[in-house]
Amino acid sequence: MLKSPLVNATVQDDMISIRGFRPEDQQACQSLYVEGLIGGKLADNDTGLDIDDIQGAYMTDGNHFWVATTSTGEIVGTIGVQQHDEGVGEIRRLRVSPHHRRKGIGSKLMEVALKFCNDHNYLKITLDTFMDREPAIRLFEKFHFRHSRTRELHGKELLYFYLDIYGGEKPQRNA
Repeated sequence: MLKSPLVNATVQDDMISIRGFRPEDQQACQSLYVEGLIGGKLADNDTGLDIDDIQGAYMTDGNHFWVATTSTGEIVGTIGVQQHDEGVGEIRRLRVSPHHRRKGIGSKLMEVALKFCNDHNYLKITLDTFMDREPAIRLFEKFHFRHSRTRELHGKELLYFYLDIYGGEKPQRNA
């Protein structure tokens, strides 16, 4: 498979840059992850172990992790892609700092992750989120993800989404 040019490239606009994770980002990424937990605690379907070792969990062949930074270097967003099954990429750990939401950062992170999946010839992209995350659900729908199923997990609804690239769906957002 071809390597994605975005693995080491930077996507930048006037205020936000998106770049690959660096080991010195670990603590800021962990803080952003904890800040985004629903009710301040891990979900029952999550161990959080990948966030404890982003380098080992994401910075390997077929996987990657990005951060969104301000012009001052503050990390205000994250997203990762992991390949667990042949031809399938899972988008994980999409987070945007509460003070930086509604500025297009989530969309920029999603674009980078989807391009990575496309460049790595994934046939399908999956992700999940809790119903409590309505803005995230709207973002996934904007990028043409389809809801596949819902299950209840300890009183909360967990929604699963997918995007089939092989079926002609394009991993891009609506205009």
